[in-house]
Parts: sequence; structure tokens; C-alpha cells
Amino acid sequence: MPPSTRSGGDSPDIYKGKICSLKARALLIDMEEGVVNEILQGPLRDVFDSKQLITDVSGSGNNCTFHIFRAVGHKLYGCRYRENIVEKLRKTAEHCDCLQCFFIIHSMGGGTGSGLGTFVLNLLEDEFPEVYRFVTSVYPSGEDDVITSPYNSVLAMRELNEHADCVLPIENESLFDIVNKIHQMTSSGKLGSTVKQNSLVTSSANSTKAVQEKPFDAMNNIVANLLLNLTSSARFEGSLNMDLNEISMNLVPFPRLHYLVSSLTPLYTLADVNVPSRKLDQMFSDAFSRDHQLIQADPKHSLYLACALLVRGNVQVSDLRRNIERLKPSLHFVSWNQEGWKTGLCSVPPVGHSHSLLALANNTCVKPTFIELKDRFMKLYKKKAHLHHYLHIDGMEQSCFAEAVSSLSDLIEEYNELDATKNEPRTDPPRLKIAV
Repeated sequence: MPPSTRSGGDSPDIYKGKICSLKARALLIDMEEGVVNEILQGPLRDVFDSKQLITDVSGSGNNCTFHIFRAVGHKLYGCRYRENIVEKLRKTAEHCDCLQCFFIIHSMGGGTGSGLGTFVLNLLEDEFPEVYRFVTSVYPSGEDDVITSPYNSVLAMRELNEHADCVLPIENESLFDIVNKIHQMTSSGKLGSTVKQNSLVTSSANSTKAVQEKPFDAMNNIVANLLLNLTSSARFEGSLNMDLNEISMNLVPFPRLHYLVSSLTPLYTLADVNVPSRKLDQMFSDAFSRDHQLIQADPKHSLYLACALLVRGNVQVSDLRRNIERLKPSLHFVSWNQEGWKTGLCSVPPVGHSHSLLALANNTCVKPTFIELKDRFMKLYKKKAHLHHYLHIDGMEQSCFAEAVSSLSDLIEEYNELDATKNEPRTDPPRLKIAV
């Protein structure tokens, strides 16, 4: 998303009905033409360069046969479009004045998102090895309509473990719950008396049924605002700006444990809702409550390896320090990183708010998400259900599944080992002894 044309903030939907000369530094890839065509015909059509789109006429389809990870997305389409993808990536990178990192946004359950998405991740490591790779991965819910999504997700997890620098996991179920809660609050008047017509906050302000069934715009809006807050320091001035690369350097003490739990406050973003701003201290408390997490997790009762607070608006360094000291007693940090906080202050708030907060936590609370994903995978794998859809493609063998679930099991075990140290007393690091 390019910088805002408004002074005082940014918004994923500020370009509606406007002609914008800015172009997103983005490459859009989807093996189904339909989604990309919607973008080309929608309100953001002037933001994206039509030459930076890659689609396939046949598409991934909406059936089990084509919603398969390596067999089509990774092995087939990846090899077929490799040169085209590399060329467009290079053109996009050359237009950047200061290339800090790559953002990959993809789904885990479908064929293109999991397979081709992680194929692009591998390409970036090969072609731009010195540039950090941030991945926003949308994990499917247990009621996902793609029956092979556990296979796709576990196979993709192996690639994320090995080739990503930071992963921001997001769960569809969590986004759905957040959207429904916001809709209930707006319907009851708790968020104020005025909600913009056709607001992305509620997806459809006049239809409860639409929100319950397909609140995709509202769910995507939350993810968009996650990225807007994450990149705010690169786009606006601030007294304590945070370089994107500092997130990986400060929040990832072990290479494989690079999954960062994100929470946003306020969740009803931008000028969609006319409501007084939350009190500053309450905003910090909200960021650590489970209702504001973008995955189904409760980090407050799990173990922190490190935490970053990215604040926007009229907030002082003293406000940050006061709230960190206030919250620290209720948070469990690993004994060797009790002061593992990274902070950033951007002076420009989002449109419609005086301040906002994005919290990124390297926390063991991601473990239940991975355990549930593994359990769903094993239910299919033990029965060898649908494996033939994958194994008939050249280069795809059953050992790929065994290696993928082994990689996920190792990751879970690493989190288990950390959790086992949760109740250990804090020990000061050994002092250097100087021989006399």
C-alpha cells in the first residue's frame, strides 16, 4: 500500500473514487483471473500497475484436485512462471529508493497461496539474499471449505520455517470473530451513533446476514491496517522511528522461532466510526488482551521472548515507558530477556484517531495454532486421504509430507522447551571474570 494522499494518516480505502498517480510497489500473483480482474475493475485499479500482475487462464479451481500445494502451485506453476516472476520482482525492486524488505501476503489453505506463495519466498531468498522477508500468512479455520487445506498449510509451514525472516500468522477464525464483535457493538450503539455507509468495518452496514456469511472486506481491512501500522515509520515522521529490519533483529532470538503474534488497537480503524478515542493506558491494556489478537491465542498467559510496541499519534516516550512498567508484572518473559522490549513512535496517527498501537509479540502462544494444524493434518494423512492428487505430479513424493510434518513437530517441540522454563526463577547472567 503506498503512502496516504491525506495529511494526518492513511487508510486502505482512501483511494475510492479518486484518481491516484501513486503506484504500489507490488507484484500480484494469482492463478485465478477472477480475483485479479476484480482489482483491475475496482476502486484501487489506479494504484496497481497492470503490468505487474501474473495470472493463469486455467486457474487453481475450486475443487480438491487443484487446491494442492506443491503439485500445482509450487511445482507446476512455480517452474512455469519462474522467469516471469523474477523479472517483475526485479523491476519492482528497481523502482524502490530504499529497499528495506519484502512483504509476502498469502493464504495457507489454498493451492496458489500456499504453493506459489512459498515458491516466491524461496525465489526472494535466492535473488535478494540480503533483503529481509516478512510474511503475512492467513491460516484457515477448522471449518475451511478446502478439504486439503491441512496438507497445504503444513507443507507451507516447512517453507516458512526455513526461508522467512519474520512471519505474522493471522487466523481467519480470529478475524471473523473480531468483525462480528465490531458489528454487534456498532449495532448496539457502543461505538458511537455514526457509522459510514458501506463501511469496511462492518462489510455491509445494512445486512447482518452478509456480515455473518462473507465479511471478507472487513477481514481484509484489519490485515491492511496491520501492514499500514507496521510500515508507518517508513512513511511518516516520528520521534522514535523503527526500521523494519530492527523488528527481525530485536524480536527473533532463534532463527526458526520467527512467528510474531500481532494485535491492533483500535480495531475499528480509520474514519469508519465516529467515536471518542480510547484512553491511552487502556489502549496498551487492550493490545495484550486476547480479544485484540489476530490469532486465537492469549499471550498474557504464555511466555514472551520479546515484544515490540509501534505507537502512532500524540504519544510521548514517557507514556510508553510508564505503560511498559505497568504491564511488565503481568507478563511472563524468558529469564534471559526480561527487558526484551522494542518501541517505535510515529507522530502521524491513522485517519479518525488521535493514537493507535500495533503490538508484535514473539510468544509461545502460537503453539496451540500449530498443534491444531498438525492434528488436522494427521487425521487426513493417517488415512492417506487425497494424497493421490499430490503424488501424480513430478517431483512430489510422499516423503515431502513426512518431512513437512517432522519440521512442524520440531517447531512445536522448541516451543515446548521454552514453555518448560516459564516458572524457572530469574537468574542474572554470569559476570566476566578477569584474571589478576
